[in-house]
Amino acid sequence: METGSPKTVISAPELRAASLNLDCFCETLDTPQLARELARQSGDPDFHRNHVANRPHLLSGVPVFAPQSARHSMLETIAAIEAVVQTPSFQAQVLESADDPLLRDRGPVGVFMGYDFHLHDGPPRLIEINTNAGGAFLNAASVRAHKACCAEMDPALREVWSESFEANVIGMFRQEWIRSGRHPEDLRRIAIVDQEPSDQFLYPEFLLAQRLFERHGIEAMIIDPSELQCERTSLTARGVSLDLVYNRLTDFSLSEPRNAALRQALLDDRAVITPDPRAHALYADKRNLTFLSDPDFLSGLNIGDKELSALSDIPRAVLVRPETSDDLWRKRGRMFFKPMSGYGGKAVYRGDKITRRVWEDILQAPYIAQELATPGERRMLVEGTAVARKMDVRIYTYEGAPLLAAARLYQGQTTNFRTPGGGFAPVFFV
Repeated sequence: METGSPKTVISAPELRAASLNLDCFCETLDTPQLARELARQSGDPDFHRNHVANRPHLLSGVPVFAPQSARHSMLETIAAIEAVVQTPSFQAQVLESADDPLLRDRGPVGVFMGYDFHLHDGPPRLIEINTNAGGAFLNAASVRAHKACCAEMDPALREVWSESFEANVIGMFRQEWIRSGRHPEDLRRIAIVDQEPSDQFLYPEFLLAQRLFERHGIEAMIIDPSELQCERTSLTARGVSLDLVYNRLTDFSLSEPRNAALRQALLDDRAVITPDPRAHALYADKRNLTFLSDPDFLSGLNIGDKELSALSDIPRAVLVRPETSDDLWRKRGRMFFKPMSGYGGKAVYRGDKITRRVWEDILQAPYIAQELATPGERRMLVEGTAVARKMDVRIYTYEGAPLLAAARLYQGQTTNFRTPGGGFAPVFFV
């Protein structure tokens, strides 16, 4: 497995973005303006104090800069993946059983897809795809509270995707409803479902989503899956029927007993559930990265040269198998190891940090080994001291179209929202 990218000529915008990320120490987040924006969106004047101020590493005070060429490259990669996912050959590979009723195509394609990239030297490199990617509502609010600190940032502020975010989000959920064969006017009630939602770190954005739906005439509830009942003709909770479920669960196959009602509602078509297990199987199962990064597999698909070129920068990924374990152990320093059913950076290991004991655990579970793609770096001041933080960039999409871009700043092996100065940050393309 080869590492690294071919050497490329660095353009002036790329140099400028890199310079700003390393040398711009301005803290541009206007906290009073953020509080006002959150109050406006939530209808709660104390929203910031009650739900954001007590999460000190949720939002970073600094922006991330990237060249326009990176945005173009990331969107090309996303479009290429969307093209691959539509091919029968790819679907045959990733849908384990064509007869599995849970994976039947019911129309919806999944809200809030998240494509995560590392931006370092050379082109952006896709490291992960997520269904029900979190953080979009909070990022759309926070980007409005950042003030320009330089000439490059002023025009970037005016062209961020957040300007159309609300309209695009409500349109996305209505489109999922229509794709399921329902009448557009019949979407009246949405449930935002997660395990013990008020205890979730991103609970504040559930509240923002609830208010957004309500502003557009759709009743919204935030509920635990234990509150769901699959009745004869509908999915219900708290004595009322539900039309659509915005699924934030990390039980992607809905196989856990506590999610039985939701699973049955999907099988019986009692409600629209988005994203559903099919969306996860097609996009976010880590095993899919082994196909998307395999030039031999991709060359056999009915996609064009443009798509093949866009996919060539995805870090190569392979399954961890007993017969290749010795070779992977020797090459571990150039790899990241990820569980195929994992999420949120859990049980993810950078190869050069792995001990023999951890290696034995990896060999006992389904894992992929992914070529190491170096994350970008953002420097900032923390308590008056210049520090460096790693960063990745997430593009939120629906049907391949961008909804918003955001970065995550962190320290350690993976994003963690526990790093001083870290958290979500807006991305400004210069």
